Amino acid sequence: MKSSKSSRNSLSYAGILFLSLFMAFAPCLAEAKNVIVLMTDGTGSTHTTITRWYKGGPLALDEMFLSGYRTYGADSIITDSAPSATAHATGFKTSDKFIGVLPKEVTIPTLPPIPEELKYKPVATVLEGAKVKGKSAGLVATSNIQHASPAAYSAHWPDRGNYNEIAQQQVYLDIDVVFGGGKQYLLPISAGGKRTDGENLLDVLKSRGYGVVENRMDMQKFKGKKVWGLFADDAMAYEFDRREIYPEQPSLAEMTAKAIEILSQNKLGFFLFVEASKVDWASHANDPIGVISDVLAFDEAVKVALEFAKKDGETLVLAYSDHGNGGMSLGSKKTDNTYSKLGVGPLVDPLKKAKLTGEGVEAMLNSEFSNEDAIRRAMEQFYGISDLTSEEVAAIMGAKKGSLNYIIGPMISSRSVIGWTTNGHTGEDLFFYYYGYPKPMRIMENTDIAHLCAEFLGFDLNWMNKRLFVKAEEAFEPLGATVKIDKTTDPANPALLVENAKGQARLPLGTDLFICGDQWVHPMEGLSILAGPGTNYEKVFVPQQAENLFRTCGRGR
Repeated sequence: MKSSKSSRNSLSYAGILFLSLFMAFAPCLAEAKNVIVLMTDGTGSTHTTITRWYKGGPLALDEMFLSGYRTYGADSIITDSAPSATAHATGFKTSDKFIGVLPKEVTIPTLPPIPEELKYKPVATVLEGAKVKGKSAGLVATSNIQHASPAAYSAHWPDRGNYNEIAQQQVYLDIDVVFGGGKQYLLPISAGGKRTDGENLLDVLKSRGYGVVENRMDMQKFKGKKVWGLFADDAMAYEFDRREIYPEQPSLAEMTAKAIEILSQNKLGFFLFVEASKVDWASHANDPIGVISDVLAFDEAVKVALEFAKKDGETLVLAYSDHGNGGMSLGSKKTDNTYSKLGVGPLVDPLKKAKLTGEGVEAMLNSEFSNEDAIRRAMEQFYGISDLTSEEVAAIMGAKKGSLNYIIGPMISSRSVIGWTTNGHTGEDLFFYYYGYPKPMRIMENTDIAHLCAEFLGFDLNWMNKRLFVKAEEAFEPLGATVKIDKTTDPANPALLVENAKGQARLPLGTDLFICGDQWVHPMEGLSILAGPGTNYEKVFVPQQAENLFRTCGRGR
């Protein structure tokens, strides 16, 4: 057993690292073999409350212990997915749109300022730490796998939207199991993808011994230990739509079960991150059907994780959201005078009539939304709505491609008793569910979650930062070597060049490759990361291991 840590009331710096809070757990923490983190994006307590009423019974979440945590970031009291997931993955609050790197500035008054020399610095994730410990690691999401939350566990970049960079880092990080969408970001434009650097990352995966599967059946039949499942070019479908329109895609629960099956072959254990990504998108659209669809899918994945943990006895399971979204409420202006006598029917009856989300209806009917009769038939068929107003018909007819959830969602909400305050995120404290640590936890910071995971997996994140991210000059100049970033030889694929009198090496940025002259290639235990690209803070960080590899490079292998 490890001794409990003393309470910390505010963020502070220690040495040169921007340290985060670690909650004061009164009881001792025990090391676990496995950690499973399940996150439902953009989900507040109302989302789960309404889903529970819709289901008509308890959720798997209801079996878990319960605490709460605060969600704010380094520069806003309402956070985005990128800084939020970075806090969960690394233990550091960061700037809007940043993944896996320290902030460029801190504006929240309860936090200390960020030192100049630490701005944009990459910081280690619990997934990377698990791999260094010899454990297996997995990512599962229903978005494209390069989206903000899975990216924050597996990449380091100050722009969550640079999916090409994120995809490259994920591939070269050698994650054992990856399931989700986003195939187009692994393929060059010439092969129908989105990559502008000409690299075919599917070929890289296959050269590294990965299986690549693209449908539910092939995923379930897969027997190896390393696999990427790419089930859509971009995001996967909402669960309600998946069942009706895209049955070749696996469910979130099925992906979770298969990931656990593969990862648990490692006797040292594993870390797995699972995200129900599109609850957030439904919340942005004020769409209760998309919310219920994917909160139910998330809860089924939680059930899978809990069943494994109960049998295994050495697994910590955490389940939570990253931030609120939409200001969803059970009760609206129409219940101002009736709330004290409100039954279940007015809430769930209009919801139960829906068969698809607006996205699903759009995929099925598309051009048939060009006339009023077709619209009325479709809305009655898929939502049981037979009383559309002329204004609602006009709104559907005028919907832009990909926006039908934003039109239909509020229509369904208005026929139920659901309210919304915004199409953006919200900043309230959130529930934090846990299993495998049967002691009370006080309300915590989002950064505490990373330290909890690391503690159970048996490592310290500050130590992991020193091991995985050393400034290139500090690593190589004591060896009499010069370093420079080469952006001219291959502008689409820059590299760090290291040279002294005994030898030279090339480290392609965003990869784990250490290339000694033209002699040999060695994969490192971490990535070479360009920090602060295009800013005055631009520098390269490399794993500590790179220093020893360069010594070997100078002598010959």
